[in-house]
Amino acid sequence: MSGPVDGASALDGPGDGGAPTLGLEARLPSDASPRVRRVVGLVDTDSFAKWGAHLLATAPADWDLELRTVATPRSASPKQLRSAFRGLDRRLAHLHREPPAPKDVDAVVEELRQDPPDAVLVSLIGPVAELVIDEVHRRIPDRPVLVSGLPGISFPSKWKGIFFRARADLFVLHSHREVRAYEETAREGGVEPHFALATLPFARSAGKAGMTDGAGASVRDSVVFAAQPSVPFERADRALVVRWLVDTAREHPEWRVVIKTRAAAGEHQTHREEHPYPGLVPADAPINLVVESGPMAEHLDRAVALVTISSTAVLEAAARGVPALTLTDFGIGRHLINEVFVGSGLEGDAVDLVEGRFGVVRPEWMRDNYFHPASENDWQHRLVELMGRRDAGTLVDRAPARRSRGGVLRRAWERKNALGGADRSPLGLLALGIGAPIRGAKRLARRVRAMADPPAPVVVAAPTSQRAAASGSSGLSGPSAPGATAGVAARSERLGDREQELVAGRDAG
Repeated sequence: MSGPVDGASALDGPGDGGAPTLGLEARLPSDASPRVRRVVGLVDTDSFAKWGAHLLATAPADWDLELRTVATPRSASPKQLRSAFRGLDRRLAHLHREPPAPKDVDAVVEELRQDPPDAVLVSLIGPVAELVIDEVHRRIPDRPVLVSGLPGISFPSKWKGIFFRARADLFVLHSHREVRAYEETAREGGVEPHFALATLPFARSAGKAGMTDGAGASVRDSVVFAAQPSVPFERADRALVVRWLVDTAREHPEWRVVIKTRAAAGEHQTHREEHPYPGLVPADAPINLVVESGPMAEHLDRAVALVTISSTAVLEAAARGVPALTLTDFGIGRHLINEVFVGSGLEGDAVDLVEGRFGVVRPEWMRDNYFHPASENDWQHRLVELMGRRDAGTLVDRAPARRSRGGVLRRAWERKNALGGADRSPLGLLALGIGAPIRGAKRLARRVRAMADPPAPVVVAAPTSQRAAASGSSGLSGPSAPGATAGVAARSERLGDREQELVAGRDAG
């Protein structure tokens, strides 16, 4: 996976002049070689670790890369990190064998201050990303370029994702559709758009070779269900999914039906999982229904098909040519993160699953949704340009989206919210003692309002199936009918109450 994904190299952009020049133009003698760019990645949770490491690995081959793990309440375990770091290029391959031990935020920022790299990829959960970006701005005079982004599917756009990363110099997204949606939401919130495009690093074609038997023949024997920690959220819905998988295993004894989880008991994830799937599997489940973890790539090596509600793993499967199914039995809406799959050819239902009917992604859906040509990626070119501005002393700090920054106590409160028990400072404890009762009162008020006037999930389309697609019926209704893609995109998250509990929770931003 080494080398640029879009033809960029370390020389595409303003020239390097070595050390910062305090505003003077840096010039190299004609016989001098440009210095090597150095980029440091910071990661914490399982999904941000996977995304950050694999995005770094697509950087130009002549860049030096480093990766560090930040200690947060949801930091990935060593096992999760080894899984996340599988398949990296030679510069980062050692991480799969020996993942870096987590370090606290202050130690990480101090290392960056003492030896500033050219750029830092802030691949961290929302509140921690905001904290680290703020600390780098405050504590490092010759600060590196700050790049951030979101792992996986990020459509519809989320104001919280922008809010936490507004001061980053560059915000990486993975489809033209996402970039349009985030630009619109950013402008609505008074944030200057700063979005760049990169192919989702682990959704590139990896060939179709599966496992092999003793004779060297390819073996594909698994239907893999990509579990998500909070989609669907309710226990009854998750139990229903397990029942469909049990039925599939009984109907197809020739298949291994795999519930692929992202965390073992006691491990953390980017989003909290209230009802883990392993605890919902009945005692009388058939023996070919199994629960497994490990790298998704290894499961796809032997997959007949992949099934999910809306996991990014479906893009990994599509990139490999593995048939897939996004279950729409619970509807199509932003609470299920599955609006983006309308018109993809992958939508289906439980009947399709049990009958073994899976979809293939439609070519007309691909270019606007994660499978654009690599030549359209611009994140490396723009990062090179920003590093050139830093060299020249002309890198401009971006304004925060948070309007009420407050003083020392407010910063201590935000830090405590982001780091939880990892922050042991006396000021953090004081801020917690003052802020926790206020936050509790606000939460109670919101619950009371919700009970009086419960908000209904925004469902943009009814369930559909592969059978409907085969018969020529879209299975859709209303605004999600074919030809209305722009209407769906326009329903990106409205800003609403911009200050509503922007702390780590179910939606970590």
